[in-house]
This record gives sequence, C-alpha cells and structure tokens, in this order.
Amino acid sequence: MKKYLSVTLLAAFLLPAFADAQQVEPKAEPGKKFIVPFELIKTQHMVVNVKINGKGPYRLVFDTGAPDSLVSNKIAKEAELFSKDFKKPIFSLFGSMGQVKMKEVTIGDLKAENVSTMVLDHPTVQAIASFAGPLEGIIGFTFYARYKMSIDYEKKVMTFEPNDYQPGDVMQAMMKRMMAPKAERTTPRVLAPAGVLGIRVEKAKDDEAAGVSITDVLGASAAADAGFKTGDRLLTLDGRWTDTVADLFLAASLIEMGRPVTARVLRDGKQLLLKISPRAGL
Repeated sequence: MKKYLSVTLLAAFLLPAFADAQQVEPKAEPGKKFIVPFELIKTQHMVVNVKINGKGPYRLVFDTGAPDSLVSNKIAKEAELFSKDFKKPIFSLFGSMGQVKMKEVTIGDLKAENVSTMVLDHPTVQAIASFAGPLEGIIGFTFYARYKMSIDYEKKVMTFEPNDYQPGDVMQAMMKRMMAPKAERTTPRVLAPAGVLGIRVEKAKDDEAAGVSITDVLGASAAADAGFKTGDRLLTLDGRWTDTVADLFLAASLIEMGRPVTARVLRDGKQLLLKISPRAGL
C-alpha cells in the first residue's frame, strides 16, 4: 500500500514561481528508475542521507512542498559551494547567504547535477534537529522536479524516474514576480495553448497507465514533422507529465510558440524522446 504526503517548511507564497522558472535541456535516461530509502522522524518528515560534491553524507529533510532546496552554512563551507568571486546579496530572503549551485547531489544511487539551492541555517530545521538529531537542510523542488516520484511509507522508500524536466532558478523567478508591477502580478492567467501541436489524444476512464494515447496526427503539423505517430503514448511534454488530457492541455499552455521542446513517447514498448516546435493556430 502506498501513501502520499506533502509537507512544507518554506513559505507557501513561493509556489507560483514554480511555473515561471525556465527549464534547461533535459538529460534524462528514458525508463530508468532509482529506489532511495528514507527515515521517517517523529515530526513525520522524511529524512535522507545526501552527499554534496562528494562530501557527507548529511541528513536533509526531503520536503515535497518546498519550492527550493536549502543547505546549512556548514555544508556550504565543507562542500565548497561558494565560488571565489561570490558576493553575498544586498537583499536576502530570510537571511539567506544567497543562491548557489551544487555540482553534484547524490542520494543512494541517484545523482543529479547542477542543483540550485539556498544557503541558510533555517530556524525550523534547527528546531526539528534539536530533538530529531542533526539536520543540515532541505531537499526540495530544484531536485525532485527532475523526477516522477512515488513514496512507499510502509517500506520507507522513494522511487524516482527521470521525467526530462530540469528546473531553472526558482528564486530568481520568484523575485521577478515580487518586483513586477501590481497590474502584472494580479493579471489572471488564462489556460490556453501557446502553440498548436497537431495531435488528438484520449484517455479512457479505466486507463490508469502513464500518459495519454495519440489517436490522430494531423498532416503537415508540428507533431508530424517531429515524428509522432498514431498509437504513440505521450508520457511527458516539455518535462511535464501528461497523464490526463487536462495535464497535456496545461503543459501545452506553458510552451512558447516556436520554442523546440522535448516530448517523451512510448512506442512498441520503448520510450523515445522527440523534438517538437509548436506552431501558431488559425
């Protein structure tokens, strides 16, 4: 039996920045899965052992609601996260030393490169550590967004499968949103495709498998040029899961017209990565 839980240590108002953060070129290996053990502490938070730039392991809270990852000043010093020309920001959120990149983050057999993180001795983490043992930060969105993830609380393991998405700088996107004029910040977002793909899809009510089925590929369309075929199973678009028709509509709405993105499809039992550039509709 699997249970799913989302816990948040960082401020909830950071969440809108998720969609604004620009992603980079995917490096995922189709279909590969990683199983990582975790410890469930008294506060019901998940804790994982993490190596950063080869140093550690350190105990970090794995927080599925945190919009950014976060490490202590101790880790930043030991793992040499500050470059020689690093300058502490004039304005910092919650007293953070700033945003840096972790060249390599290793949890079990799972390795991720260039993971963005804040450097901060978070008071909530320190409070939990006072009775749960040493804790040196949080693993958040900038790490877990790269994977499709399930959590088994009985076996105390998490399963990760690369999903093509490489999150950009969430904090930069958040600061841009905060500093934008009020009219821009309060403008409603209308969910509509930014560009047309040229496919029809369906998902039966009793269909619990990943992705949606492509029932038609329109001639002379972006999808036809990209190599889509009728019968393909579309699993992700631009790194976002497409497990329902609504998921696909949302993913399409976030793509800029003419910007090439990667789609993951299942064809004849094998996963393929296809490049597609959505076009303007009529």
